[in-house]
Amino acid sequence: MNKHLWILGAAPIFALAACGGNSNGGTDAMNSGDTITNVPASETMGDNMGAMNGMDGNAMAAAPMTGQDFANTVAASDAYEIAAGKLAQQKATTSDLKDFGKEMVDDHTKSTAKLKTAAGKASPAITPAPAMTDEQQANLKTLQSATGTAFDTAYKSQQVVAHQKALAAVQAYAGSGDVPQLREFAHDAEDMISKHYDKIKGM
Repeated sequence: MNKHLWILGAAPIFALAACGGNSNGGTDAMNSGDTITNVPASETMGDNMGAMNGMDGNAMAAAPMTGQDFANTVAASDAYEIAAGKLAQQKATTSDLKDFGKEMVDDHTKSTAKLKTAAGKASPAITPAPAMTDEQQANLKTLQSATGTAFDTAYKSQQVVAHQKALAAVQAYAGSGDVPQLREFAHDAEDMISKHYDKIKGM
């Protein structure tokens, strides 16, 4: 019983680690994340958020994002995906990854436009700040320096982790976000991100 409770308590910690990504491609996070994502998304988010509320060390992570925080998070994610996708089109060694990179550029450019529209309709209006995180910048540096199959491996690993993070963010905000226009955006974005996530995991 104690072992079962420990596993439940640890799950949100691993989920957060999986969402964070890292500069070497996020392989460790990817490995832990695959198990978590086998659980239906609604159950996973509910269980994780409930568990985090009871853990002092994760109190900050459990707090819902404001509309501005969510807009900034999505804008940064889009910026990273576009930049990484362009690199994949140039450097990937397989046509599947090159095509996936193009899809990321196209879809996340559209996502950025939809985000700006939704945020602009908020009251008061919100202006997304697309500044990438330190991790996202480090991941791009890894991709810029990688070549050949090493690039393919790093890009695929990063993409799995990045889409875990993006999916968790939009699911959480769609369920409890404080700006109706952004909640609707988050709900719509979930389908796109899920499609990307399933595709990259299958490569």
